Amino acid sequence: MNEMGRLHVRVAGRVQGVGFRWFIREEARRLRLAGWVRNLVSGEIELVAEGPPEAIDELAKAVAKGPPGARVEVVHRLPDEHETEQLPSPFTIER
Repeated sequence: MNEMGRLHVRVAGRVQGVGFRWFIREEARRLRLAGWVRNLVSGEIELVAEGPPEAIDELAKAVAKGPPGARVEVVHRLPDEHETEQLPSPFTIER
């Protein structure tokens, strides 16, 4: 049985204008995860990712750190309202 994990988070701090979405997309693709990342008008980033639990854990660590120039203040774990949604693969940036 292939167990899949999901990560749905909103990230606050200095996360827009520093390549955060690109950083997450590249990390998620390296980990072969499905999903998306997008900017929010609040200045935060939201992302949903799905894949093997170990890869999800690794992505969560990357999200908490962010790319150079970013300053992650808070990572809010959100209930997975996208649970039944087919996530894009490869991982993408939504506009």
